[in-house]
Amino acid sequence: MTPDTPMNRVPREQLPPDMQQAWEASMALHGDTTFVEVAGNNPVMWHWYREAFYQQVFYSGRIERRLVELVRLRLANVHGCAFCDRADTAAALEAGIPQAQIDGLEAYEQGPFSEAEKAALALADRMVLTNPLGRLDRALYARCRAHFSDAQLFELGMIMAVLCGMAKFIFAFDLVEKMPSCPFLPAGA
Repeated sequence: MTPDTPMNRVPREQLPPDMQQAWEASMALHGDTTFVEVAGNNPVMWHWYREAFYQQVFYSGRIERRLVELVRLRLANVHGCAFCDRADTAAALEAGIPQAQIDGLEAYEQGPFSEAEKAALALADRMVLTNPLGRLDRALYARCRAHFSDAQLFELGMIMAVLCGMAKFIFAFDLVEKMPSCPFLPAGA
């Protein structure tokens, strides 16, 4: 389902140069630039998301890139964001995640994943928007703690919280293409 936001879309030529580059990348990867054009209404927030969140947290290196890419892709798959799925799959491949793991995300407990990856993906399943009762209980904490420090778990939880919050935002504002399996399609779609 293609985006149909009521928000003002800033034309490419009126965007700052770095956002024009993002516009071009979005057009090449998705064939849709709605997210970048709407973000053009507030470049400060765009830069916060791209620089503070992604550069200072997501790609900080405190948590292995492959792991955060797997978690991000799992969240995109469960949420049904076609826009995210395309971008996150490309980023996962770039991070060295084999196609077999990408294909095995739906049944990760039986798939070709390490125990640490399985624990992080189980945590992602507790964080997804479709699991309103999900929580880090003692059993999952013990499973995760076998592979991650409390500092890493806190950071991983924060990363997932921002990604899930962004999913809610982009769906509520209708800024991205959704998969037919998306549980957040508008009524009658």
